[in-house]
Amino acid sequence: MTKHLLKSEITSGKSLKITGSKSESNRLLLLQALYPNITIENLSNSDDSQLMQKALAGDSDIIDIHHAGTAMRFLTAYYSIQEGRQIELTGSSRMKERPIEVLVEALKSLGADITYKENEGFPPLRINGTTFSKSEVELTANVSSQYISALLLIAPSLKNGLHLSLKGQLTSVPYIKMTLRLLEDIGVQTKFEGNEIWIDHLNDIGQSKTMVVESDWSSASYYYSIIALSPVGTQLKLSSYKKDSLQGDSVLSELYKVFGVVTTFSNHNIELQKTSEARLDEMVKFNLINSPDIAQTIAVTAFGLGLQCELTGLHTLKIKETDRLVALKTELEKLGAAITIDENSLRLGKSNSEVPNVAIDTYKDHRMAMAFAPLALVRDISINEAEVVSKSYPTFWEDLETLGIIVK
Repeated sequence: MTKHLLKSEITSGKSLKITGSKSESNRLLLLQALYPNITIENLSNSDDSQLMQKALAGDSDIIDIHHAGTAMRFLTAYYSIQEGRQIELTGSSRMKERPIEVLVEALKSLGADITYKENEGFPPLRINGTTFSKSEVELTANVSSQYISALLLIAPSLKNGLHLSLKGQLTSVPYIKMTLRLLEDIGVQTKFEGNEIWIDHLNDIGQSKTMVVESDWSSASYYYSIIALSPVGTQLKLSSYKKDSLQGDSVLSELYKVFGVVTTFSNHNIELQKTSEARLDEMVKFNLINSPDIAQTIAVTAFGLGLQCELTGLHTLKIKETDRLVALKTELEKLGAAITIDENSLRLGKSNSEVPNVAIDTYKDHRMAMAFAPLALVRDISINEAEVVSKSYPTFWEDLETLGIIVK
């Protein structure tokens, strides 16, 4: 399915309710499976969270999580401690290209029984649930935070808890802190000092506990981009958000000031307002090591405004739904951008020209589709395989139409 977006303006003053955070939802779903007294409200309606729910609720011995990378990592850890259960955990062709060896080896060092069904170091996996014999493990610190969180989430179920040592420079610290905060909220004792994390055993959480998921900041990023590309004075309200968010992508409220967007927090809502034009003579420089999922949105915003930008801390983008750095370069160049990338960074120079009516390929990556959509405020574009947004934000196109963007 291709969506044709015609150059248009949004209607100022609208309000949208954004689905719950996929990151929080998937963590809480795993904790709910371990501690059934947990009730979850404002759960994400994303494909990933629905796949996670289905996998945890089912009793099949073959579990296919399609493109859901978070589910693959979290469920690998979860099923490794389900004593007596044998399952095959598989996914899409792209999922079979996404490395998981770091997590598997860490789990095996604790006592897990996991084998590779096809290629060494990659899904699909054969997992025989067992009781872990050890409670200490080492992991390279600059790997995907999902590997680390997968270990932390099962840690309270281990009879002696877990001591995790991280070697090197930490990546995506906010996601690790999110996991620890959610553990603490259900009653788990944790400690995070330097590169060492300790998680105590928790047998049960006692009385039932209701956990409310904050709306997804990654999804909010596309509206920050829309406001940045709109005329001064344009306003938009989003719910439900809080200032002391667990999500690393909440840094958007600070970063987008450089694009002239001011955020006001009030009663679990955020109001975005374009208050000034960005300065075209400035180079936008951000290190996104703690929030790499918003890199695509920021790069497209800068391009749409005619700004130069340099984004670093992006090494984990190469193992996402697609190699996001290569995909960004390819699609921005179609639009006339001057862009260079390396293993860790992206640099956007002055545009060479304005190419009309470009069709953006999405590479089965939801964030490619949504990051490029705001360009409809400055030119006609098309988004190929537009249905991919369902992975994290199924109502995205309908919400754009609500704001006044013309979607054919």
